[in-house]
Amino acid sequence: MTDLYQSQRAMRHMRRAAMQRGVVAILDVGTSKIACLVLRFDGIDDDRDADGVGPMAGQSSFRVIGAATTRSRGVRFGEIAVMNETERAIRTAVQAAQKMANVRVDHVIACFSGAEPRSYGLAGEWELQDSVVTEQDVARVLAACDVPDFGDGREVLHAQPVNFALDHRSGLGDPRGQIGNRLACDLHMLSVDASVVQNLLYCIKRCDLELAGIASSAYVSGISSLVEDEQELGAACIDMGGGATGISIFMKKHMIYADSVRMGGDHVSSDISKGLQVPLVVAERIKTKHGGVHATGMDDRDMIEMGGDSGDWEKDRRQISRTELIGIMRPRVEEILEEVRSRLDAAGFDSLPSQQIVLTGGASQIPGLDGLASRILGQRVRMGRPLRVQGLPQAATGAAFSSAVGLCLFAAHPQDEWWDFDIPTERYPARSLKRAFRWFKDNW
Repeated sequence: MTDLYQSQRAMRHMRRAAMQRGVVAILDVGTSKIACLVLRFDGIDDDRDADGVGPMAGQSSFRVIGAATTRSRGVRFGEIAVMNETERAIRTAVQAAQKMANVRVDHVIACFSGAEPRSYGLAGEWELQDSVVTEQDVARVLAACDVPDFGDGREVLHAQPVNFALDHRSGLGDPRGQIGNRLACDLHMLSVDASVVQNLLYCIKRCDLELAGIASSAYVSGISSLVEDEQELGAACIDMGGGATGISIFMKKHMIYADSVRMGGDHVSSDISKGLQVPLVVAERIKTKHGGVHATGMDDRDMIEMGGDSGDWEKDRRQISRTELIGIMRPRVEEILEEVRSRLDAAGFDSLPSQQIVLTGGASQIPGLDGLASRILGQRVRMGRPLRVQGLPQAATGAAFSSAVGLCLFAAHPQDEWWDFDIPTERYPARSLKRAFRWFKDNW
């Protein structure tokens, strides 16, 4: 725990140094693509209030000056499976983005999906020595949160205070400078499989880059795809990627739960490839061009040319109806959504005041998905696109770039985490641990 605390602190310092130098790279390591954006922090209009108005609100301090994507290699389920292939793909994306930006980048902030995230809700209390809450008091109340035994081979990826209470006033975002006697805190902690994180750190080091921050894709997708009201009142962001589907739940502008389903758009392509006995590349093309999940009478007559170059004329001239294609795709898409549904149920999502669900990520673009999702998830569902950010090329504004854009916002305005405070080394007696989410019923 302490090593991680130290390494996260070191990354925070590195991020500050990179921002002072003015340039940092954003790296989204996914199963189907690796995206790299180069950001310049030049304090444009930085004197404006952070909650400024207009589409650029809250992120006016940076602009994207370079962007590149490359087909991902060596990544499965959002986790690195073949180190040297992933390293090559990362180098390709970073070099292309640097070339476009015409600057050299040393520091990257990365995000990844997968790694079996688990959420915990922790609570701590602290009697104030002086009646005014200081930075030190916040550090002490965080230290008073009882950290559970995550089990071997797990590391903490996020540890964010999501609610403070001072005496009988709950729902405080930042208690510093306020007056009271007893400070309490709720902390959301996300643990992940340590080896996945270690592989990513090692891979980035092998690319001669310094890691200045790391985040969960599910978290950053929520930051970019949920509008302010949704983050405030309670909403889930379902980020459907190639190899994994990330789930994050936000409330009062904080992430309070995250999870991941080890299935995504690649699984749909693989089903098409097996069902129609065509190469994966062809399956991917057919899926994006003709795919869907809702068949109508017209689809029986809508024939799709399979194409191919196997040399067998009969085989290469084959046609199938769109209804057949939908028949292959729909069961897998339903399976992914059913799995998401069970994770949301386990989290207690139905106890939130608003139950908006936002679908984003590359695999969310299958036509008809929103209708199917609202039937299976049984809530209000909308398709999400990431916020507009300055300088982002048109090609990178779609749902497939939610986590990359969210990571830009995370880099510019990171939320306070456990390691931003000087936690006293001596630990306080353990108090309570409840699985994430349950404390919302008491506090809101």
